[in-house]
Amino acid sequence: MTRVVYYARYSTDKQSASSIEDQFRLCEQLAMREKWAVVGSYHDAAISGSGMTLRPGIQALLRDAQAGAFDVVLAEALDRISRDQADVATLFKRLSFEGIAIITLAEGEINELHVGLKGTMNALYIKTIARNTHRGLLGRVMKGKSGGGLCYGYRALKKVDANFEPVRGDREIITEESEVVCRIFRAFAAGRSPRSIAVELNGEGVPGPKGRAWSDTTIRGHLSRGTGIVNNELYAGVIVWNRQRFIKDPITDKRVSRPNPEHLWIRTEVPELRIVPDDLWQAVRARQKEIAAKVGPCLVNTREGRARRLHLANRPMSLLSGLLSCGCCGGKIGIIVNGRFGCLNHPRRGTCQNNRTILREKAESRVLAGLRERLVSSEVIVEAVQAFAKEVKRLNQTWRVQSAADRKALGKVERGIAGIMAAIEDGMYQPSMKARLASLEGQKADIVARLGGAPPDVPDVHPDIASHYRRNVERFTEALDDPDGGKEAVDALRSLIGGIVFTPGEKRGEVHITLRGELMGILDVANDVSGKKESRLMTAGEAGPRNHPNHSFRNPRRLDETAGVFAFWGGKRGRCIILMPASRCLPRPRPE
Repeated sequence: MTRVVYYARYSTDKQSASSIEDQFRLCEQLAMREKWAVVGSYHDAAISGSGMTLRPGIQALLRDAQAGAFDVVLAEALDRISRDQADVATLFKRLSFEGIAIITLAEGEINELHVGLKGTMNALYIKTIARNTHRGLLGRVMKGKSGGGLCYGYRALKKVDANFEPVRGDREIITEESEVVCRIFRAFAAGRSPRSIAVELNGEGVPGPKGRAWSDTTIRGHLSRGTGIVNNELYAGVIVWNRQRFIKDPITDKRVSRPNPEHLWIRTEVPELRIVPDDLWQAVRARQKEIAAKVGPCLVNTREGRARRLHLANRPMSLLSGLLSCGCCGGKIGIIVNGRFGCLNHPRRGTCQNNRTILREKAESRVLAGLRERLVSSEVIVEAVQAFAKEVKRLNQTWRVQSAADRKALGKVERGIAGIMAAIEDGMYQPSMKARLASLEGQKADIVARLGGAPPDVPDVHPDIASHYRRNVERFTEALDDPDGGKEAVDALRSLIGGIVFTPGEKRGEVHITLRGELMGILDVANDVSGKKESRLMTAGEAGPRNHPNHSFRNPRRLDETAGVFAFWGGKRGRCIILMPASRCLPRPRPE
């Protein structure tokens, strides 16, 4: 029997969540007519169809397709799967290679003609929508209304027109926040630094934009882009719109801003929204010119040199970028000054007392030493995998009991659906049947989703895993400065790290570092003895929550604790973490 899965998607959170159920319902009718066996369903809610990288539903579908879990993908239309030409072609090619057909209610079975023609039409549709939206926002801004977004100091004014339709784009001043804005302008004009202003506001408990803490960048922003409190021309009674545009990175599918030339900017006077008087506004502009005259050339040269280095390296600014957190406030650790790591909340917001810093090179060398020598031993890995296996066994038992009940309930629901469909075919349709059929189909979709959520397999462990692991880590470490293999080495080493916590020690200048290892990444590197780019455990490693940001990490709990080993379980495919305390994972810290 043909095994089929459903795929559904809607684009924005302004659409109804029931759109997914409606699409599944239409697919269900075709599957019943063709007598196909429905083995699963996938969906992406409130996610654009212009890319596939950030859509967990379509990514899960592709992983299961590689495992041969189904024969047909059924969707309402091709644009539900993707509106991007390249993505449609790539998806069609990958599924065709696996022997899987794509069938939609609108187009039928998809072939090369659909991929070329419909892919082009869907891509043009996205451009048309973007152009029409931009035109509508332009008309709104020309009337003195907001083109989108809320600045600090204003709130949206909700009202309706004569036809009771909502009037969008009106703003009004929030008195309390406008006083804070004027206070910031006065302090900056008087010579105060953005950092000292932010620290003072945070110390007084004054909430910043969106209720967050104040930082120096929130206040100073970027002069040429008009960001930051002191650069926002709306405080001077002028709406400035179309400063920048957003395009999608074709690799990551993330939006990236690009500045527009100044002749494309739209300025509209709105004196009723002015907060800062003109003399104070001009005083701040004069102070900014003084600062630019003193340090402007130096800043430009520094930024250009930094950009050149990053471009040539083609890798993260640091091996540890994005993996570091502060043990005091939980905030981000980053480069503070002169290549030294420190808590960003301390200098920018003044909300953290962790003032310790450490040279980037020393932090990296200590982490690499921990990865090589202290993080992994055969005993530690075996214990972690045993804890993982224990939890998988428990989940399997629970799943088997639940799945037996679900299969029984599924049979009952399918008989109910078949009975209603038979009655409709016999001409005995009643209006109440529609609601009942929708309810039954919703129940069926939930049951099918639960039946597809089996726990993961337990990974195998090589008897000499520790020595294999160390050899490969040494190989990656040596390749860090290699122009050809450097990026691959960085990515491989980063896959071993679940997180790094910086905590101040008792002695002056002392910094403790705690390293958390990703079990799946460690197993992948340890088993990669042939030097291949991808091993048999890569899929399981990539499914972890850190490597798959769209995958939920639900209900983490400690399963086992022996000799500093902690195993955690979470998410659909599972995750195991090895946590080594600072005293075990790294050489004893010395004052920096």
